[in-house]
Amino acid sequence: MDGAEEVQMMDRRGRISSRPARSQAGEPVGHFRLMRYFTLASLAAFVIVAVVLYFLQRGEITFFSEVQREQGEFFSRAQTDLAAKQDQAARASLLALHEAGHVTLTRVVGNVLWDTHIAPFAARAQAISAAPCRSVPPSVAGSNDPRRACFAELGRTIMALPGFAELDAKAYETMRASSVFKIKVFDLRGITIYSSEHAQIGEDKADNQGWRSAAAGVPASEMTHRERFSAFEGVVENRDLISSYIPVRERGSDRVIGVFEIYSDVTSFLGHIQAVSAELGGLARANQTELERTLAQNEAKVRGSSEVFLLIVGGTLVVLYGALWAIVRIGQRIIDAQAGAQERAAEREERWHHEKMAALATMAANVSHEVGNPLATISMLAQEIQLNKQRGGCETCQPALILEQTRRIAGMTRQISEFAAARRESRELIDINTMVKSVLDFLGFDRRFRSIRLEFKGGADLPAVSVIPDYLNEVLMNLLQACTECPAGPGGKGGAIIVETMTSGAELLIRISSECKAYPGVCKDHERFEDSRFDVVRRRMRSLGGRVTRERSYYEIALPAHAPVAPAS
Repeated sequence: MDGAEEVQMMDRRGRISSRPARSQAGEPVGHFRLMRYFTLASLAAFVIVAVVLYFLQRGEITFFSEVQREQGEFFSRAQTDLAAKQDQAARASLLALHEAGHVTLTRVVGNVLWDTHIAPFAARAQAISAAPCRSVPPSVAGSNDPRRACFAELGRTIMALPGFAELDAKAYETMRASSVFKIKVFDLRGITIYSSEHAQIGEDKADNQGWRSAAAGVPASEMTHRERFSAFEGVVENRDLISSYIPVRERGSDRVIGVFEIYSDVTSFLGHIQAVSAELGGLARANQTELERTLAQNEAKVRGSSEVFLLIVGGTLVVLYGALWAIVRIGQRIIDAQAGAQERAAEREERWHHEKMAALATMAANVSHEVGNPLATISMLAQEIQLNKQRGGCETCQPALILEQTRRIAGMTRQISEFAAARRESRELIDINTMVKSVLDFLGFDRRFRSIRLEFKGGADLPAVSVIPDYLNEVLMNLLQACTECPAGPGGKGGAIIVETMTSGAELLIRISSECKAYPGVCKDHERFEDSRFDVVRRRMRSLGGRVTRERSYYEIALPAHAPVAPAS
């Protein structure tokens, strides 16, 4: 029995009735609570959507901030790289410019001094061999360097040569008041044959990369910073210098005949470059500061716009939820009203059923009582007549015929009494064959069944079942009457309705077969039956713990063979 949908209740007359069970909230048990499910499900869905939108929007803000930060870092790196490249380009240009000046200066000095002073002096210096000094092994760290001492002695020997004083004086005179701080002359051996710093005369530069490049005909320059430097004008401090190794070519050919090393002061030029670089760096920092301020303002605007967006979306979701809630609320009221109407209709049908069955039982009892007493009297008189006839009284009397008819009427009243006795509204164990037979016998008095052969095929050794007899009577009567209402059924053709009882596993089956072949597609009565009576049949079978199924030519009732007895409420 489906207690979730129906409960059995005792009415004021002591009868059990089946009504929809109600929860503590007053709603029928099993009734679909649309409002509750919608409120919970939609609220969860809207909250999830709101949370997802919130995190998505926050993710967009974070992404925007990250993009702005990366752009700011890229702009800062770009400005730093640009300033560094500008400084490098300026230094490279300064180096290239002074190297070109040194090349020009070498040509001028060569034109002025080489043939008259340097070439004759170089010839005399080259006559002094440097091989003995080069053969001296290098010194061990921490001890005096004999090789250096040897080359220093070589320098003093060169300065003692004729023409050195004239060359030195001419060089000082030529370079005075110029940006050239030092000049050195090397022969093709790499030996310094002249230097404006006399202590460097005699040094061996054969291993110097700059000298090698110049000796090969390619000038080589570098920029250095010196804390102290010996110049034409004396010792100077903290100066930035460009030194260049310049090849000296023979006049009229490309043959290298010597190498000049010229040192120029570029402190002022480099200071200007550094000042410009510092100015550019300050401008870059100012631009970076302005960029960061703009990025912060943009991020604040985006955050404000995001908050407004979230408020608008949140408000829209709230309004949408409220509108849907109102619509569902109206739908819930309509559903509740329809459910209430169906419940009231079911209650009216229940009362009508009880009143009908009560009227049938009362009528059957009255008929049995009113007919039974006269039949008893007639039967007694017929027995007396039969006794008198046996004593030789009335020859024309037919007491046997009277007794036969009274027994026939008595059998009919007994059938009516048995059907009335079967109208019980409490669950009890019954013999299903007896109950079905009594219903068929009672319906035999209905004029709708007079042209129909009601055939009962009771199964043998059927187990008792626990049912409410009144409910089972109603189910059987509704199904049997439905078979007579179909135009193609036995009621229109004088056919038969066959009722069989049998067992199938743990169930007891009642099968009602008829000749109503048109069911369920054509027979309009069956369609009406499907809409009205079959709902009643389903409810009754659920309350009995069984089920009813339909096939094209028969109905089948299934009851549990050992259905539990429902406790009294």
